[in-house]
Amino acid sequence: MLKHSLGMVEFSERALTEVGVESLEHLGSGKVRELFAWDDDYLVFVATDRLSAFDVVMGEGIPGKGEILTQMSDFWFGFIGNEVDSHVVAEAEQPVSWRAFLSEHPELELRSMFVQRVEPLAYEFVVRAYLSGSGWKSYQASQSICGIDLPEGLKESSKLPEPILTPTTKAQSGHDEAVSHEVCRSSLGDADFEFLRDTSISIFQTAASYAAERGIILADTKFEFGRKADGSLVLIDEIFTPDSARYWPADSYEPGRSQQSFDKQFVRDWLENQDWDKTAPAPELPRSVIEGTRARYLEAFDRLTSPA
Repeated sequence: MLKHSLGMVEFSERALTEVGVESLEHLGSGKVRELFAWDDDYLVFVATDRLSAFDVVMGEGIPGKGEILTQMSDFWFGFIGNEVDSHVVAEAEQPVSWRAFLSEHPELELRSMFVQRVEPLAYEFVVRAYLSGSGWKSYQASQSICGIDLPEGLKESSKLPEPILTPTTKAQSGHDEAVSHEVCRSSLGDADFEFLRDTSISIFQTAASYAAERGIILADTKFEFGRKADGSLVLIDEIFTPDSARYWPADSYEPGRSQQSFDKQFVRDWLENQDWDKTAPAPELPRSVIEGTRARYLEAFDRLTSPA
């Protein structure tokens, strides 16, 4: 369960200025996270309650979403910690000054990550075990994804013979673009590409097996990696959250259609039925969509992190 009960008040940009982060150097804004410098060696990620879909940030947030994302990532970083290093700094290794800062600004405790500074790689590493989303569209067009040929006769949401890696670029604006293994390998080098491919698939399988025990299908997810000063590669950003993974309830799974989900597909489905060209500004989300999305995120968190 979450470390404390979430309220229904959205944590917004105004809230950021009210909890003291204006004293930190602001390095940038993502669709959900704000990035701050702590010092030359460390960064602070703060997850807001913003929600994006089709690469557009919605005008309304999901109350408590930033806390859910941060705590779920924290759970998974610990769960797969024996398989791959990450940029997350363990609490016991965090500077006393950071712990003091949190004690003064407790609103940040559950939605912030204290991490090492690393150089992010230019790709996202998407692992797919089922045919959905952009993967399904690619299969319909070419019977392949990122140059990987797939069997004939697969349906929407079909399980793939084995998980596959489908890298994408990391666009600063607009949509990420799928790239082939050959392009990614040429850019990163054989050794790094093979390490990232094998590591991504391995930790995906670890998480998928665990999720299956909790009645959840992990259909696909994305990973990001960074390079430390010594050249080693580490896992960064968020992992296995409803923002970065596609989770389906196993008891209602049926290939040949889109699935019920514990992620923001609920919002995407609502948006697909609106008269909207998928450019900003997005349609105003009704209260039922906001509350429904929040309930799905919470259910995924509770199912995956609560004691068995």
